[in-house]
Amino acid sequence: MEYRIRKFKPEDLDDIKAITVEGFSGVSLDHALEEKLGGELAGHDWCWRKTRHIDDDLRANSEGLFVAEADNGSVVGYITSTIDREAGKGRIPNLAVTSKARGQGLGRALIEHALDYFRSEKLEYAVIETMESNPIGQTLYPNTGFREIARQVHYAQ
Repeated sequence: MEYRIRKFKPEDLDDIKAITVEGFSGVSLDHALEEKLGGELAGHDWCWRKTRHIDDDLRANSEGLFVAEADNGSVVGYITSTIDREAGKGRIPNLAVTSKARGQGLGRALIEHALDYFRSEKLEYAVIETMESNPIGQTLYPNTGFREIARQVHYAQ
């Protein structure tokens, strides 16, 4: 199947949120919080909390959200990005690909697209984070040129 990467359109939002839930199950801080603290928090499950990140990313930089679209028109992946011009930094907060489209280089293509976007914006560096529980991110990000800089431990009560 062929894919193309394009800018986000508002009608993509429901698909992106569904891909977020599928892609971040077991590998997001929101999911880990729910599992460690014993269920829903403040009346909301991890899916609700995690999909709100997409709304935040859109508010922060709607021009930096890109989707991967299959030749049949379905959205099969996405990447979000934010820009801190003063710091010269591009950040990739969220990246996900449907299970059916994984293993075909789509995550790599989305990252390369975001990095091209950062270069066009004259940014000096880019950052991305992953959880220890995310083996795909731990393999993909170094394979696209990212280097591990530091580790962070999350605590909650």
